[in-house]
Amino acid sequence: MTAWIIWGTALLAYGAFRLWYDNWSGPLKPAEIDALLGQLAGRFEGTGNSVDILRAFLEADDGREFVMLNLVKAQMEQVEDPKSGEMVQGFDLLKRYSKRFMPVLFRNGGHPGMIGRKVGGYIDAWNTEADPNWTIFGLMRYRSRRDMMKLVMDSSFMEGHPDKLLGTLATFSFPTQRVLSLYVSPRVTVALVVALLAALAHIALLTCGT
Repeated sequence: MTAWIIWGTALLAYGAFRLWYDNWSGPLKPAEIDALLGQLAGRFEGTGNSVDILRAFLEADDGREFVMLNLVKAQMEQVEDPKSGEMVQGFDLLKRYSKRFMPVLFRNGGHPGMIGRKVGGYIDAWNTEADPNWTIFGLMRYRSRRDMMKLVMDSSFMEGHPDKLLGTLATFSFPTQRVLSLYVSPRVTVALVVALLAALAHIALLTCGT
C-alpha cells in the first residue's frame, strides 16, 4: 500500500463523514414547510404545543445545524407497559423510547451533545416557575430543521412515542445555536482521528519498507 492510497483513503473517509454530517440541502422552502406541517395535522391536539411556533421556527430556517435543549421530569412511579401490560417504572419506558429515538437521530445526521442528570435544586432563579424536580437534561444536535421534521415523522419515532408520554411527567424543549463552546466540534475530532490513523498506517508502511 503506497502513501497516496493511505492518505487518499483517509480523505475519502472524511469526505463521507462530512456528506453525512453536514446539511447539503439548504434551508426549508415554503412549499416544504406546508407539506411537512400538513403531515402533522392533528398531532398537536391536546399536547399544549403550538403549530404556529413550529411554523415560525421552520420559516426562519437558515440551513444551519442547531442544538435542542431538553429538560425532562421522568415518571418514577409504576405505570402499565402498553406492550406487555405489566407494571413497570415509567423511567424504564422513557429509556426504551430513547433506544428507539437515538438510531433515528443518527440516521438523520444528529447526535447527543450532552446528557446529564440533575443533582440539585435551582441555585439561581427569578421570575420563573418553581422547580418541578427535573430529572435529566439533554442537548441534541440536529443537522437541520428539515432533519428534525424527518425524525418527528419517522415511523420508528412515532411507534415509540407512547413510551415517552408514559415515562414523562413534564418536559420542555427549545432550539438553540452555539455562540461559544470549549468543546471540539465532531468535524475537528473526526478529522484528527482519521489523520492519526492515516499517519500511523504511513509510519507502518515506512517501517516495513526499511
